[in-house]
Amino acid sequence: MAAQEMETRAKQEVQHQDKSREQTRPGRYFLPEVDIFESEEGLRLWADMPGVDEKDVEVTLKNGMLTIEGVVSLDMYRNLFPVYTEYNVGNYYRQFVVNEDIDNARIGARIRNGVLEVSLPKAEAARPRRIEVKAG
Repeated sequence: MAAQEMETRAKQEVQHQDKSREQTRPGRYFLPEVDIFESEEGLRLWADMPGVDEKDVEVTLKNGMLTIEGVVSLDMYRNLFPVYTEYNVGNYYRQFVVNEDIDNARIGARIRNGVLEVSLPKAEAARPRRIEVKAG
């Protein structure tokens, strides 16, 4: 393995642009690490959100902005007193601009083992198509 693959990366805390936004839950929000891949059919987004259950994740699309938010349950940390910690527990929040090539009505999401997968299908008009070439 290359040295770069072995480096750890610290969680990035969310810095809200809107300072007047009231947090409804105390604690930190982190940017989930994300991979995005494109195919002819559309985009796939995977976001690491460890500790987030299906009932605690929200994916919304408003005015071309895709927002993913996950809340981590703190139940398993009750009555524990940290001796040493490297893992920062917190919620997850991230936003992405979705362009007009995406079919908004067909966006789907699921979470499994702490990984959120969002499917962003391309609109039919944005998909590549083969043009028939005729002789003469």
